[in-house]
Amino acid sequence: MGLLENKVALITGAGGGIGRGVARRFAREGAAVLVAEIDAETGQQVAAELQELGGKGYFVHTDVLQKESVVAAVAAAVQQFGGLDILVNNAFVPSANVLLEDKSDELLEQTLTSTIKATWWAMQASLPHFRARGGGKIINFTSIDVDIGAWLHADYNTGKAGVVGLTRSAAAEWGRFNITANALAPTAMGATFHKLAAENPGFAERAAAMRPLGRCGDPEEDIGPVAVFLASELSRYVTGETIHVDGGLHLPGYNSRPADVPVRDK
Repeated sequence: MGLLENKVALITGAGGGIGRGVARRFAREGAAVLVAEIDAETGQQVAAELQELGGKGYFVHTDVLQKESVVAAVAAAVQQFGGLDILVNNAFVPSANVLLEDKSDELLEQTLTSTIKATWWAMQASLPHFRARGGGKIINFTSIDVDIGAWLHADYNTGKAGVVGLTRSAAAEWGRFNITANALAPTAMGATFHKLAAENPGFAERAAAMRPLGRCGDPEEDIGPVAVFLASELSRYVTGETIHVDGGLHLPGYNSRPADVPVRDK
């Protein structure tokens, strides 16, 4: 028996990177996984991978910028697997890396929608199904970028900080329904990491050296087990927490100032 045997999980953005790693780990622990992904090719591929691992996977096209799409994904999980026990809000829409003063209202709205609003919609849609099961597990995603005020990510930092506030609110209010809500702040070798590593010789080595553990994280082997912990009965008395899963990177942090930005502008 796996730690998530007979549990049903919905994971947004499960078509790649950390979302895929968490989905694969959940399947290995016995969960049925609804792969809520905007990219049909990768979403279907991951659903097939979960089947190959001996689990249950089902893909539903999901656009986290659209409330109807998010709500429909929750409904699909219940229809396909008979209920819902675990919600993982991982997906977001990346925005242009530009300075705070150059971020447009359109970029801000897109980022806040794909982080705070999408998480809010999925949580509210999941609530009645959690209550029908006698409880539930919510795992939201935040970022070390919030802690360090990462340059060029002002909209993202704002959205992810809001997700932390929402997570803590749900932990406080929904504990009465036997629902836990926690946030992960992970760093791992996802699609962005591999792109940067391919474009910048030595990037992977420098990234590993920044972490006290001296290596970069694997989505399935390093991030996945912590998500399993939060999704399982092992964490039944843990709620309202933010857990860094980054090899210790949050301890030293990192300097994100672009090289071409002067220290002082008049």
